[in-house]
Amino acid sequence: MTAVSIASLAVGVSACGGGGGGGGPTAKITGTSLTVYSSLPEQGASGDQAKAIENGVKLAVKDRGGKVGKYTVTYKPLDDSLASTGAADEGKGAQNARTAVQDSSAIGYVGEYNSGISKVTIPILNKAGITQISPANTYVGLTSTAPGHEPGEPDKYYPTGKRTYARVVPKDTIQAAALVTAAKQDGCSSIHVFNSKTTYSAGLARNIGLVAPKVPMKIEGNDAYDPKAANYRSLAANVKAPCVIQTGEIEQNGVQLMKDVATADKGVKLYGADGICLNASADPTKGIPTTLAPQFKCTIATLDPKTFGPTGKKFFKDFSTEYHQPHPDPYAIYGFESASLLLDSIQKAAASGTLTRQKVTDAVFSTKDRKSVLGTYSIDKNGDTTLTDYGLYKIVGKTLTFDRVIKSNPSLVGSG
Repeated sequence: MTAVSIASLAVGVSACGGGGGGGGPTAKITGTSLTVYSSLPEQGASGDQAKAIENGVKLAVKDRGGKVGKYTVTYKPLDDSLASTGAADEGKGAQNARTAVQDSSAIGYVGEYNSGISKVTIPILNKAGITQISPANTYVGLTSTAPGHEPGEPDKYYPTGKRTYARVVPKDTIQAAALVTAAKQDGCSSIHVFNSKTTYSAGLARNIGLVAPKVPMKIEGNDAYDPKAANYRSLAANVKAPCVIQTGEIEQNGVQLMKDVATADKGVKLYGADGICLNASADPTKGIPTTLAPQFKCTIATLDPKTFGPTGKKFFKDFSTEYHQPHPDPYAIYGFESASLLLDSIQKAAASGTLTRQKVTDAVFSTKDRKSVLGTYSIDKNGDTTLTDYGLYKIVGKTLTFDRVIKSNPSLVGSG
C-alpha cells in the first residue's frame, strides 16, 4: 500500500480529466515518500467493516516498519460515506479518488468496499495510473464479461485501455455458486432470493438466477426490496420456498428483511452473502436476533482460521495483540492482504532502481502462486484472484463461526 508519485488526471476538473499531481503512470517517482490511500464507508452500518479493513492495512504497514526499501510509507484512510445517511456515496468516493490523484506521492489505493462506488473511482484512478486493490468488491462487471455483467463492462471503467484494478476476493459468479450449493447441501428443495437493488446485491442475485438451474435448484422468486422500507411483511408473505438467500447488505436493511421472512415462516432457512457475513451480524443488538441464529448461515471467502498456515496464524496473533480482538472481522484479513499485496508489489517494482506507478501495477498483475493469509493465489489478466473456495459461517454464542468449506464447481462458474 504505499504511495508514490505522479498523476496525470486532474482532479479539480473531474469532467475533463486535467493534470493532477505528477507526470503520469510511467514517470519516475522522485523522493522517498510514498502514500497509500484507502476509501471506505467509516460511518453507518458498514463502519465496523471499514474499521476492520483499515486496521488490517495499518497492521500490514506496521509489519514493515512503515518502509519499503528506501521509501517511507504513509497510510491515509478516507471516508466515502455521508454523515446524513451513513451510506457510501458516489460523490464522496470520486472526491477520495481525486484526492489521491492530486497527491504526487500516491502510489496505491485500497478500496472500495462497495462495488457501486468502484464504478466511479476506477476510471479516475486508471487515468492517473494508480494501482487500486479492493478488499471487498465482488461484482463481476468491474473486471470481466462473466455472466451477470452489464453492457459496456468492464472496458468502460478503464479509459486508458490498461487495467489498474485488482481484488483479493472472488467475483460473484463464484459466490453465487457457493450460496446455491450450500442451500442444496442443506436439503433445500427450492429457494427465494432477495436483493437490495445495489450494484453488488442485484448483481449477485442475477448470478444466483443464472447458476441455480445448473445445480439444479428451483427459484420460487427473485425480488428486489426497498432498503428504506420500515418492514417487509408483505414481501415475506409471498415466500413459498423453504430457504431464502438474501444478497442485501447489513447497511441496506438486510437484517430486517430476514427478521420479517422468519416471522412469516418460523422454520425457514436463511442464507446471506458476504455483505451480511460479518461480526456485526452475530451481535444480536444490531444483527441477527439470538432466536434466529440457528436458522442463519452466510458465505464469505474466508476459510477456517484453524487451518491457516504460518502467515495466517501470525496475522491473527498480531491483530489480536494490536487491537485486542481475538476474533477479527473477516474483512480485517482482506484489508491486511490488500495492503500486503500492494506493499510487496512496490518492493518488486522498486527492485530495478526506478519506481513508477506502472511498474507497481505490473507487479500486482504478475502475482503468481502468492502464499498469503488467504491461501495461495494468483492475479489473472482481469485483476481477479484465482481463489475459488468459500467459507460457510454460522452464529454460535454471538460469534461468527466457521461451519464448512463450499468447494467451487467449475461447471457452475462462468468465465469472462
